[in-house]
Amino acid sequence: MVEIVIGAVSDIFAANAVQGHLMVALGRTATFQAPLRFASFVHQFEQIVLRAIPIVALISLVVGAIITQQTILQLRQFGVTIFVVDLAAILMFREIGVLLAAIMVAGRSGSAITAEIGAMRIREEFDALQVMGVDPHQALMLPRVAALVVGMPLLAFVGSMSGLAGAAVVAKFYGDIPFDIFTDRLRGAMTVTSVVVGLIKAPFMGFLVGLLASIEGMKVAGSSESLGQRTTSSVVKSIFVVIVADGLFAIFFAAIGL
Repeated sequence: MVEIVIGAVSDIFAANAVQGHLMVALGRTATFQAPLRFASFVHQFEQIVLRAIPIVALISLVVGAIITQQTILQLRQFGVTIFVVDLAAILMFREIGVLLAAIMVAGRSGSAITAEIGAMRIREEFDALQVMGVDPHQALMLPRVAALVVGMPLLAFVGSMSGLAGAAVVAKFYGDIPFDIFTDRLRGAMTVTSVVVGLIKAPFMGFLVGLLASIEGMKVAGSSESLGQRTTSSVVKSIFVVIVADGLFAIFFAAIGL
């Protein structure tokens, strides 16, 4: 128990330290004291965001279909199957779309970031950059975290739309709801607030994934075993944190009436 508490406190201090370095790096870039590594940002955006679109869309499509099928099964008993459209619209844009995107990014890109940074630590590339006068946080971590923050709303939107597509297909063939009726009902059920709430959460979740991945990468202690342990820890912690963050956001938005 004591080790768990000590580990948690250590993680909090490490998170604050890395976050501080990232904020300083961002401030230096914003004030033109350090070069904007645009090429690195574009490369990371392609690797982390654009290449993740197919898998995020596929997973969201399947999950949307499963949720809709189970919902229709229950609503049919009360003769209100049409309300499955309202539920799908709210769930996909407010919760499921962004949450699935964050989990997939944590497993796919968070682990890659940890492995890359950890491998650099093993090869002492971090020390080499510092000797050359290059801030590793500026050169390596900031482009990756920035790509996650900028790209997560896109992935969340793609996931939400894919989930709705899966819901529409299942509603057509399992709930006897034609596509035109589904679309008309969707227009009334889907509000700007639901879309905005999901998109607001996305950048924060992207930042959390990038922050935790960077922290775990910095903890690699010079062996392949340590690299494997930290990569696993990065995925587990990132998924746990984004789920907790989603719950906290849900409570917050409910408290302010959104």
